[in-house]
Amino acid sequence: MKILGISAYYHDSAAAIISDGIILAAVQEERFTRIKHDAYFPTNAVKYCLQYSGFSISELDAIVFYDKPFIKFERLLETYYSNAPRGIKSFVAAIPVWIKEKLFLKKLLKEELCKIENVKRTKLKLLFTEHHLSHAASAFYPSSFDEAAIITLDGVGEWATASICHGKGNSITILKELHFPHSIGLLYSAFTYFLGFKVNSGEYKLMGLAPYGIASSENTQNYIKIIREKLVDIKEDGSIFLHLEYFNFETGLRMIHEKKWEQLFGFKTRSPESETLQEHCDLAYAIQYVTNDIVLKIAQTAKELTGAENLCLAGGVALNCVANGHLLKSGLFKEIFIQPAAGDAGGALGAALVAHHIYFNKERNISSEDRADSMQGAYLGPEFSDIDIEYTARKHKASFVKHNLFDEVAETTAKLLDKGNVVGWFQGRMEFGPRALGNRSILGDARNPEMQKKLNLKIKYREGFRPFAPSVLAENANEYFEINTSSPYMLLVANVVEERKKLLPDNYDQLPLLDKLYVQRSDIPAITHIDFSARVQTVHKETNERYWTLIKKFEELTGFAVIVNTSFNVRGEPIICSPEDAYICFMNTEMDHLVMGNYIFDKKLQSKDFNKEQFKLRTNTD
Repeated sequence: MKILGISAYYHDSAAAIISDGIILAAVQEERFTRIKHDAYFPTNAVKYCLQYSGFSISELDAIVFYDKPFIKFERLLETYYSNAPRGIKSFVAAIPVWIKEKLFLKKLLKEELCKIENVKRTKLKLLFTEHHLSHAASAFYPSSFDEAAIITLDGVGEWATASICHGKGNSITILKELHFPHSIGLLYSAFTYFLGFKVNSGEYKLMGLAPYGIASSENTQNYIKIIREKLVDIKEDGSIFLHLEYFNFETGLRMIHEKKWEQLFGFKTRSPESETLQEHCDLAYAIQYVTNDIVLKIAQTAKELTGAENLCLAGGVALNCVANGHLLKSGLFKEIFIQPAAGDAGGALGAALVAHHIYFNKERNISSEDRADSMQGAYLGPEFSDIDIEYTARKHKASFVKHNLFDEVAETTAKLLDKGNVVGWFQGRMEFGPRALGNRSILGDARNPEMQKKLNLKIKYREGFRPFAPSVLAENANEYFEINTSSPYMLLVANVVEERKKLLPDNYDQLPLLDKLYVQRSDIPAITHIDFSARVQTVHKETNERYWTLIKKFEELTGFAVIVNTSFNVRGEPIICSPEDAYICFMNTEMDHLVMGNYIFDKKLQSKDFNKEQFKLRTNTD
């Protein structure tokens, strides 16, 4: 049973292919086109999936789209009708696109597929599944659980904005849904907008800003009160009702009514590049606090409705690792699995799995002995050969040293990290989802108190307050972090253990934001966020032996089994895919070394003929 899943035409378009329920490949279109959050039909992603699997389109048993456009169109029409005459500008902008293209999505999909392969349209078996069912399937079916509660949370699909499902065997039963316009995802995105970040991509910046808020301050507590009393009514089961007079996303072109929010909170909507003030931090803390509470209430309801010991999470809000960390600490569930590509990209995989297990009624094969998920570490994208690396080197007249043994590469890289170097790390298959997990990563020494500043300002070219994540050997994780479970996908936040923390100065709360950032809080300061937390990635030898070996060599050299891991890209650019992408990013930043496969490139030895303008990175304020 060969099935291709597709997500497209909103953001983060992607393709995934499975065979007899086994995930073969999955990748986002942005990695090929270099357009961040690319929403167009994933032509390159589909081609890669077909190439990797060896299947032709004509061999596929089904091609599945991740949501149902007719139901989504119904929601749009009903929303505009119920709000008329408000929203006329939005209506005029949106409806022609639907009438010309999206209402004929079946025809459009077939046309795009036929461009890839000359196949008769009548031979294409095209299926559509509901958006939140795609999310639920993307989390439950790859998990190791025979039975689990499933929670999906995002902005909006067709009508649903959140769901509680019960997964058992090969079935998923939807038990409860929250419907548009009431949405935890849209609530969080509204604050993303108000605090000066881009909706659908800046939510993780808001999450990173939240710990700079002063929890006990009168300001913060007042913001929490305003959110609860003026913006959202939170029920005990976790369902929410937004006070829509403050929001503008239903029919407007912006998320909020800015003047009303400015009156509520006492300051203006922050412009994207303006200074970040304490009031912004406090408000970020407040909405994160409220979000944690809502997610926990939904989880309690899921537990009551299903009685399940385990939980699966998907949807864009499932990328909120702070809320996930609170959920883990609650002890509500024995184990939690979060789909690493939790957003719309993961919907492509979920759609394929829905067809396999529900439409074709195929059973799942879960080994009771094997507690690992079937995502293969999320290493599901393209891999490149020595020939590809050497072609890139010749093209750019690049200097390199090639090692015959990977152990030599790992030892050399460990020494480079120990000396304070920043290393671009390119190995194996590219990751699926928004996180770099050790195959398309930029690495540094977590012990180095200057590393966070160096990475933010000289490598990533992004806001100084942004934290970095640690990669830690799975077997050593509890020596560094308060975590007793695996976190291979960097989707759980845990605190640094007490014995590694350092005392803060007495005047700490009075310090400006960036001064707080550079106070040394632990013996691994580069990955210790301002609240002593870290977004942990546990590295497992079984899923990524090369990355595990590097960190092991670093431990043997330094005594520390943890390093800094951030995605191999700069601000506004997708994570790199190919050796060409890697070398261009390396040369356009202040990275010290690049390691691709067994090849090591030293910045100081590179050709002076490299034209930075010709190979300029796509950078913007995203």
